[in-house]
Amino acid sequence: MDMDQLKQDIIDYSKEIGIDKIGFTTSSTFSEMKNRLLRQEMLGYQSGFEEKDIEKRVEPGLIFDQPKSIIAIALAYPSKMKNAPQSKRGERRGIFCRASWGTDYHDVLRDRLSKLEAYIHSRVPQARFKSMVDTGELVDRAVAEKAGIGWSGKNCSIITPEFGSYVYLGEMITNLPFAPDQPMEDQCGTCNKCVDVCPTGALIQGGQLDSQKCIAFLTQTKGFLADEYRVKLGNRLYGCDTCQTVCPENKGKDFHFHEEMEPDPEIAKPLLKPLLTISNRDFKETYGYVSGSWRGKKPIQRNAIIALAHYKDTTAIQDLISVMKKDVRPVIRGTSAWALGKIGGEEAEQALLLQKKIETDEDVQKEIEKGLQLLSSSTKG
Repeated sequence: MDMDQLKQDIIDYSKEIGIDKIGFTTSSTFSEMKNRLLRQEMLGYQSGFEEKDIEKRVEPGLIFDQPKSIIAIALAYPSKMKNAPQSKRGERRGIFCRASWGTDYHDVLRDRLSKLEAYIHSRVPQARFKSMVDTGELVDRAVAEKAGIGWSGKNCSIITPEFGSYVYLGEMITNLPFAPDQPMEDQCGTCNKCVDVCPTGALIQGGQLDSQKCIAFLTQTKGFLADEYRVKLGNRLYGCDTCQTVCPENKGKDFHFHEEMEPDPEIAKPLLKPLLTISNRDFKETYGYVSGSWRGKKPIQRNAIIALAHYKDTTAIQDLISVMKKDVRPVIRGTSAWALGKIGGEEAEQALLLQKKIETDEDVQKEIEKGLQLLSSSTKG
C-alpha cells in the first residue's frame, strides 16, 4: 500500500468532515514531556484531574498494542460571541470561558475522530485505533506539538499560525506507519505577556503552570475557595481566558467554522441570581450539553455567589440571605455569608448576626465571621 498517498487522502478527507488541521507523528516515547510531568508532580503543580500514571501519559505502547504512529487533529473555535448580553445593575451576569461555548468539545472532536476512523478502516480493514480527547492518557498538547499542529506556547496552550491558541485538540493512535510531520519551532520569542498578566501567578514561567493556582482549575473545585482567589475570580463561572486573550498570536483570530461551537449567549453569559437556586434537573437540562457542566452545579453556584460579591450587587442581598439560611450545603451557605459581608449594608449585617446564632457548621461560622469583619472594615473605612 502507498502510505504517502493514503496519508494525503486522509488529509483531504479530514477537511471534508470539518477538521481544521491534521498532523502525523511517531508513536515513540514523549521523553521531554515525561521530564516535564515528573517535575510538575514533584512541585505539586498537578491539578489532580489528569491520568495518575505518568508512564501511560508518555508511552503509547502501554495503552495500545504495537502502535506505529499517531494522528493529531485540531478544530478552531470562536473567540467572539455574537449578540452578547450586557451585564447591568440588577441583572449581573457571569461568564463561561470560550472552551465551554456551544456543544461540549469532547463530543464534537469524538465525532470527527470517529468519522476519521471509519474512513481509514474502509481503506485499510486491518487498521486499529485508539482515539482520545482531553481525558485520555496521552497529553494532547505534547502530541499536537510533535505532530506539527502548532508550538507549545508560554501560556501552556498549543498555538497555531492559522488559528492562534483557539483550537481543540484530539489524537488517534494507530497501527499504521505514517510518515511523521515536522514539529514547529517555538515562536513566542521574548514575549511574556501571558505570564505577566496571569491573575493568580499560576504561570510560573513560560510553559510551566501551577494548576493549583490556575483560575481555570479553581473554578472547577467544589470546596471553599481560598480568600486570596475569591477576589481574583471576577465574574468567571467556569474557566479563564486571560492568558489567551492577551496573546499577540490571538489578535484578530475569530473563527466560526462549526455550528456546534456557536454559543447560546444566555448560557455562555448567564444571569447570576437564577443560578443560586437552580435545581439539579434544570441545571442538567439547561447546561448539561456544555463542557463547563461536567463538575455539576455546585462549583458554578459557588462562583456565581462570588461574582455577585465582586459586583457588590445589592439587589442580590435577599437572594443571598435566603441561600445562607436554607441551602443544605455548607460551602454554598458559607460563601453566601462571605458575599453578604462583601456587598455590605445594614440588611446584610442583620442577617449575618441572626445566622451566627443558629448556624451549626463550623466552616460556615468562620465564613459568617469573615462577612462580619468585612462589614466592620467597610464601616470603619
